[in-house]
Amino acid sequence: MIETPYLLFLGDAPDQLAAKVAQGIKDWRPENAVGQYRMDGCKADLGLKDMDLVEAREAGAKTLVIGVANRGGVISQEWKKVLVMALEEGFDLASGLHNLLRDEPDLVAVAEATGRTLHDVRVPVVDYPIANGVRRKGKRCLAVGTDCSVGKMYTAMAMDAEMRARGMKSTFRATGQTGILITGDGVPLDAVVADFMAGSIEWLTPDNDADHWDLIEGQGSLFHVSFSGVTLALIHGGQPDALILCHEPTRSHMRGLPGYTLPSLDVLRDTALQMAHVANPDCKVVGVSVNTQHMPEDEAMAYLARVEADMGLPATDPFRFGSGKLVDALAAM
Repeated sequence: MIETPYLLFLGDAPDQLAAKVAQGIKDWRPENAVGQYRMDGCKADLGLKDMDLVEAREAGAKTLVIGVANRGGVISQEWKKVLVMALEEGFDLASGLHNLLRDEPDLVAVAEATGRTLHDVRVPVVDYPIANGVRRKGKRCLAVGTDCSVGKMYTAMAMDAEMRARGMKSTFRATGQTGILITGDGVPLDAVVADFMAGSIEWLTPDNDADHWDLIEGQGSLFHVSFSGVTLALIHGGQPDALILCHEPTRSHMRGLPGYTLPSLDVLRDTALQMAHVANPDCKVVGVSVNTQHMPEDEAMAYLARVEADMGLPATDPFRFGSGKLVDALAAM
């Protein structure tokens, strides 16, 4: 188990979105977020108190969590200086990066010398099966996006919270580093060997009560050439009964791909539904989740109204305005 509370390490994050791991922990488990550690040049800010390592230890923090998701998931030499000092100060380290803590000899040596623990949450710990496509009892909802980092996890978590508040049966199923760090369980899908990705999602979402919903954390995008494979594994392994379309309308291009524009919501709807029907012919698109954080409230509300009119589906920003419309759509199925 990763000891809480955390000091959230933002490093030299180039923008707010790069700190999405830390942001997710702060938004969904604020009781675990003691403060933030930012290096020179950091352009992300969670609104938490900036702390050095001594201050954070005095405030009760037990684990330094790398809250940055950079392209390629690498640990820079500048970061490593801080990580070594954190171990020496008495912190455990936790990371969801592809660059594993346990693969860094100097970090391993310091951890052993200080009696601290290195937690790599992006390491599969189960021998997942190959997907067999057999239908399972219970219901499943998957968020799919026009791009990466558009709010798929936030959508699923907000819906799960609303469903639980209503007394409905639901479980948030984490499939990425942030979701696993928030909930303590899940499948690090993008670290699973490709042949077993869909099978790992079948394993994660097993038979359940007929009225129980699994809210599956989405990953990547079918339209993102870097990460489309992980999305398709979720669609086929998850066999969703319902899809939620997720979109961030202020972007000029795909995340990390300046030469690629985002698809329209109707193209996402048609493409994702065609793929979903391979594993579940009864799957339906039931709603739209729009990340409006960069829009004034009146502009956001007007945009949501246009989406509802154009798509014929309920639309909301579930983190900003609540997920009630989306949960109503599931309840009606």
